[in-house]
Amino acid sequence: MITALEALERLREGNARFVAEVRNDAQSQGRLRRHALMAGQEPFAIILGCSDSRVPAEIVFDQGLGDLFVIRVAGNVIAASQIGSVEFAAERFGTRLVVVLGHSQCGAIQATLEDLQRPRDQRSRNLRSIVDRVRPSIETLLDTDLRHDHEALLRHAVRANVRVSAYHLRHGSEILEELSEENGLLVVGAEYSLETGVVEFFDGMPAG
Repeated sequence: MITALEALERLREGNARFVAEVRNDAQSQGRLRRHALMAGQEPFAIILGCSDSRVPAEIVFDQGLGDLFVIRVAGNVIAASQIGSVEFAAERFGTRLVVVLGHSQCGAIQATLEDLQRPRDQRSRNLRSIVDRVRPSIETLLDTDLRHDHEALLRHAVRANVRVSAYHLRHGSEILEELSEENGLLVVGAEYSLETGVVEFFDGMPAG
């Protein structure tokens, strides 16, 4: 089993390749790899990311078939189904790293900020469920001077939302708490930059 720190290093190395445009697709995507995975999978990291089409985890981390267990939902929000998916992968496959991956210029965060400043009654019930899950993580930012600088507000809101989602994974599941305490599970938060392609890990990182 690969440890959380080893998995984290793999992701960092893969993202560096992506940024440098030095990809390693042939071996990880080819016929032999597909056939090998027919017997089962052992993803080394679980990624809870946003559904934004510009942030496919396998590509930005330069990973292949069977490497990542990816859960995508607008705004990388946490609900019971997302927690259950993380629990499933951590228990079934022994995956020890969970990454909550937000990204710059996130549309779900933008929509929530707009809703907080100018509520929209015409949103569908389904879209509002996403906005309502993002809202608690960012609404306090509007009480600060950030409310006068939209770009800065959006940047801080993206990270605040990631931190809250990561916190919910760490403390909203007895299974994940036990795996963290006894089996080395690590939940971290990260942000992907649409501008540079770089992923920065900033929340829940181990000291040193």
